[in-house]
Amino acid sequence: MTDTLSARTEPTGREIIRPRWWTGTPAIDPSAYVVDAGGRVSAGDPDLAARLRATFHDVGLVHVVNTGLTDHADMRAVAKLVLDTEMDYRGGANPRVALEPNVYEVGAPLTAALHYHHEMAYVGASTEMVAFLAKQTVPGRGATFVSDNVRATEAILETGFGRRLAELGVSYHRDLTDREAFVGREPIGVYNHWQQSFGTDDPAEAEARANAKGLHTSWGPDRKLRTRYDASAFEYFPKLDRNLLFSSVADHAMWFDSWPLVEQLPPRQRPLWMTFGDGSDFSVEDLRTYVDVYDRFGMPLDWRVGDVAVICNYRFAHGRPAIHLEPGEERELGVLLGRSFTRVGADRDAW
Repeated sequence: MTDTLSARTEPTGREIIRPRWWTGTPAIDPSAYVVDAGGRVSAGDPDLAARLRATFHDVGLVHVVNTGLTDHADMRAVAKLVLDTEMDYRGGANPRVALEPNVYEVGAPLTAALHYHHEMAYVGASTEMVAFLAKQTVPGRGATFVSDNVRATEAILETGFGRRLAELGVSYHRDLTDREAFVGREPIGVYNHWQQSFGTDDPAEAEARANAKGLHTSWGPDRKLRTRYDASAFEYFPKLDRNLLFSSVADHAMWFDSWPLVEQLPPRQRPLWMTFGDGSDFSVEDLRTYVDVYDRFGMPLDWRVGDVAVICNYRFAHGRPAIHLEPGEERELGVLLGRSFTRVGADRDAW
């Protein structure tokens, strides 16, 4: 299962696995999920609303193109035709900054490759869907990729690794740094400060908010907030009445293999670590398989200014390669999170 992967080896001998994102052929014909707005779009258009909702219902993905929009607020109104309830982002890993009310930046360096993932799989309160709003783009080089998670689920369950995931579940370990501890210091090893993640400067309140999301907490040196979340690697999806894969290497230390100021740290010192639910580590072959099953069913969303995409967080994973801008280029996507749901894990009768 490694023919879709690329890899390199660190001087230490540790293999770094690079996703290839797709096979070169979209896993789903774009005609099934792309809606052309014809150069002009109005969030008050009932026909457009009906088309977007029907497409999302059938596919779990809708990509609206040729909108003529340039402002995040207007794009948000289009996304809300599908994503009717917005989530207040709190407790997340990425250090997101609000661009508009409930519209956040991606929260990751462009030069870092972001492995396929399901939004907020590492806490007890996740989101049903996520939307992207394209304000600045670099067409042909700045795509977001989505992967058909129904087929990825089927593929991983055909492997011994996937069956072990189903049996043991996973544990997510996060180290959130203290903003005050890095005043005047180079932010080496910083992913997200707990103050930003939980929206408070009060350690007791941060701990309470973490606990409310199902996280076990402890405090380390320099007021580092350490969290652990034990969960199924799969999640029951009522609309399809089946369990779907709801985990990926994005919550493993390898998430940081191209992350500035973090990539140079040894894996065990990085802000994220992920294991099987019994505490045992993944093998290199396990990690290859985790990456491969998403790569095999991926497809690009190649952004143009004004594009809006709404993605079902159950039925699709999303990610992107590293992006290196040329002088004068900009890439800015706004992120909108949908209705929150409490994770229930896998249903034993829904395999």
